[in-house]
Amino acid sequence: MNSARGSIHLEEGAILEHRAFAGNQHIIRVAAPRAAARATPGAFAHVTCDPTVPMRRPLSIMRADAAAGWLEFLYKPVGAGLAKLTQHKVGERLSILAPIGHGFALDTARPRVLAIGGGVGIPPMVFLAQELRENKRFELVVLMGSELPFPFTLVESTLAVGAAPGATHGLELLEQWRVPSRLASNAGIAGAYAGYVTELARLVLAAQSPHALRATQLVACGPEPMLRAAAKLAASLGLPCQVALEEFMACGVGGCAGCTVLVQTPDGDAMKKVCVDGPVFDAATVYALNRN
Repeated sequence: MNSARGSIHLEEGAILEHRAFAGNQHIIRVAAPRAAARATPGAFAHVTCDPTVPMRRPLSIMRADAAAGWLEFLYKPVGAGLAKLTQHKVGERLSILAPIGHGFALDTARPRVLAIGGGVGIPPMVFLAQELRENKRFELVVLMGSELPFPFTLVESTLAVGAAPGATHGLELLEQWRVPSRLASNAGIAGAYAGYVTELARLVLAAQSPHALRATQLVACGPEPMLRAAAKLAASLGLPCQVALEEFMACGVGGCAGCTVLVQTPDGDAMKKVCVDGPVFDAATVYALNRN
């Protein structure tokens, strides 16, 4: 049996919070104590959106609280399934399979971590910040890009990024955790860099000394064009980069092989399942991210 499948729990938990934000974005918190105890940044859950929708939907875990026993997700209702999920209220119950997949595996030899999240790829970066906020082995910086209003309170950031016009703000939650962050957007969001988040990442990295770059690793999650740009940026600087891929899924536990991607392995090219072999992969090994 795949080791990732052995860690999955099926739980039916009450909705503890469900909030709507601008841009048709939603944050939902669900009781799932067994999954919350095992969840790691980069892993996801397969959620039953409604009894009338037979197929579950994969949602990246944005936060987890093992002590309180809940998982939290940020989602945008694209499609009928997630549209049904928006109708559920606090106190109602949802069926959740979680946590699924392998999360980020950080290299302790490179203690400087630059995390890049775009759109629906933002949740894993918030989770990573939560996990690393008191970890003295790593120094994390989070960059987030969105064309929609950020569904978080924004505050002035503690991160100095040099020549990045307009990049003055980050997420209040991360700043409270003492994890510096900056934002990017092409939608004219106040406090955000006017451009793509990978362009902001290039500026941040360009301001680093050669010594600092040698201690840096990248992690990224977002739409494929953003991941391709992150992989290219990392390769140009000789930096390792892990990416959390997002694919359409049916079963979510490795049975249907509907989410396979072509990757390089020590034994040659292979089709890997994003759900249980990933969703985190070495960016340099994913063919779709390294096409010219």
